[in-house]
Parts: sequence; structure tokens; C-alpha cells
Amino acid sequence: MTGQPDLGRADLVSMLAELTAKPVDQVPDRIGSMELAWLVHLVEQRYDRRLDLTDDQLAGIRTVDDALAVFHTSLTAPADG
Repeated sequence: MTGQPDLGRADLVSMLAELTAKPVDQVPDRIGSMELAWLVHLVEQRYDRRLDLTDDQLAGIRTVDDALAVFHTSLTAPADG
């Protein structure tokens, strides 16, 4: 994948709303490990690409905006193979 992925903050919030069964406007900005695992899974499915995030990247994700920044970095990196 080249260029910027079409993944936006609203996409991640919608994914979290699906997980938590909350309206989009009630999804908290902070995310826990279960929410992060859910987001990684859905983003990998959406882009048909394994994200291969490092432990440091995962540990640095505490909010929706953190996740978006890390996912963009991973999705714009050259794919192996």
C-alpha cells in the first residue's frame, strides 16, 4: 500500500462502538487492551494486511488518536514479501 490509508479517527471510533454496543458519541477516547486487540484485528481485516506492531508501539497506544497514528505508520510501511 502506498500513500495514506483511508483509515480515519471516525472509523476507529465506529469500530469501538460496535465492540462496546455504545453510540459513537459515547465511546471513550482511552482504550484498553481488549479494545486495542479488537481494533488491530479489524484494521488487519479491512486492509488484508498484518500490522506486525512492536511491543513498544502497542504499549504507546492509550487513546484512539494514538492507535490511528500507529496504524497509519504501519499501513504506509512497505509490505514484506
